[in-house]
Amino acid sequence: MTDRMMKTRRILCVAGAVLVAAILGGCLYLNSLMPIITGYAAKNLASAIFISGREQADVEALDLHFSFIKFDKNKVDYANKTVTSRFLWAQSTAAYREGYGVTLLRGKNQEAFRSAAYPLPLEERYEDYLQKEESEALVPIAKALVDDHAYNGHPFAFVVLHEGKVVAERYAEGIGPETQLLSWSMGKSFTNALIGIMAGDSLVDIHAPMDIPQWQNDERKAITLNDLMQMQSGLQWNENYGNRSDVNLMLHREEDMGLYALEKPLEHEPGTFWYYSSGSTNLVMRYLRGKFASDEAFLSYIRERLFAPLAIARAHFEQDMSGTPVGSSYLYVTARDYARFGQLFLDDGCVEGRRILPEGWVDYTVTPASASEGRYGAFFWLNRSHACPDAPEDTFSCQGHDGQEIYIIPSQELVVVILGYSPKPDRFIDFNGLLRDVIAALD
Repeated sequence: MTDRMMKTRRILCVAGAVLVAAILGGCLYLNSLMPIITGYAAKNLASAIFISGREQADVEALDLHFSFIKFDKNKVDYANKTVTSRFLWAQSTAAYREGYGVTLLRGKNQEAFRSAAYPLPLEERYEDYLQKEESEALVPIAKALVDDHAYNGHPFAFVVLHEGKVVAERYAEGIGPETQLLSWSMGKSFTNALIGIMAGDSLVDIHAPMDIPQWQNDERKAITLNDLMQMQSGLQWNENYGNRSDVNLMLHREEDMGLYALEKPLEHEPGTFWYYSSGSTNLVMRYLRGKFASDEAFLSYIRERLFAPLAIARAHFEQDMSGTPVGSSYLYVTARDYARFGQLFLDDGCVEGRRILPEGWVDYTVTPASASEGRYGAFFWLNRSHACPDAPEDTFSCQGHDGQEIYIIPSQELVVVILGYSPKPDRFIDFNGLLRDVIAALD
C-alpha cells in the first residue's frame, strides 16, 4: 500500500469516525427532546379535547402544526380520556380526570395516577354578575378580529368590559361562552391573586425569606416571595421555548415542576437581576401548597377563596404528577371568567363591593420590579415601558403564550380579553392597534 493510499485511508477513517460521532450525538440530543416533542402534543391535545371540547383534527391542524410536533402520531382514547402521542421511538401519554384536568403521566402508570386522586365536590353554578350592554361601535372591531382574523391574529374569544359591563363579546366557530380556554402564562397572574389572598389571611409574608429547607445552607435562603413574583430571584433559568430549555423540560418531563425550579443554583443576588421564569411561579405554587395539610385542603382554598367570589365554576387548574397546580401555565376557564378576573384588579381587588384581595395589593402588583425597566410588576406585565405605545401608561396585563391576553386599563375603566392561537411571528396579534381602536370606539 502506497503512502498516498494509507493517507487517504486515514482521512476516510477519521471522517467516518466524525460522521458516526455526529450521528450518535444527534440521536442522543433528539432523544433528549422526545419528552418535549411527544409530551407537548399529548398534553395540549388532551386538554383541548376533554376540557375545551375541540376536535382532534382542528387542534392538530392549528395548535400542533409546527416543528417536530406536527409529525407526532396522536391516539385519542375517548373511553379512558387519554391521549398518547408518538414520534419515532418515543411516546407520551396524558390523562384527564374530572375536575382536575389533564396531566402528563410521568413516573406513575395510569391506574396509580387515577387512584391517587380524591373526588372533587361538584362545582356550583354561580350567577354571572356581569351585565351586558353591547356597544355598536365595537361590533365591527369584534367581527373583524374574530371572524376575519384582522389585527394579524387567530383568536377564539374576545370580550371587552367597560365600566364593569360587557360591551363586546364574540367567539370563533366551535367556541362559545361556556368553552374553557387555556391561560398559558396568564395563570401566573392568578397565582398572584392567590398569594394576595393568603397574605391577607396571614398564611404567607411576601417580604420574608422563604423557609425552604434546601436553601438554608447557601445564599438562596435570602430569596423572598416578592423576589420570585417580580422575576428577580436570581436563580438560574432558561425560558427559551424553542429548544431543550428549562421551561420545556419542566413542563414536559418533570413529575414535580416546582422542585425542578427550586433546585436551580443562584446566579445573581436576589432582587438585583430581572429574568422571566415560569419556574419561579411553579416554585411559588409548590411553596403555597406546603402551607396546607393536604392537596384537598389547598385545592378547596383556591376554589372557595379565589374562584367562587369571581363566579368561576368548574375551573380546571391542572396539576403536575406531584399534585401541585401548574401555576405558570395550565389554567382553563371561560373568556368571561378571565374578564371578571381582570375586573377584580381594575376594582382594586373587590367584587361588587366585597374585598377579595388585601387593601394595597393591586398597587403592589403594578409597582415595577426594580430591574425590569418598567416592564414587569408582580406576575403582571406593565405598560410603563410603552410596549403598547398607543395604550395608556397605566395599562397592565396578564400575558400568555400564543397570544392570550387580559389588558386592564384603569384610566379608561376598561378590561380587554383576547384568547386563541396567535403565535409569533406569523399570526401574532397587533395588540397595540387593537387597544387603540377599542379605546377610540368607546370615546
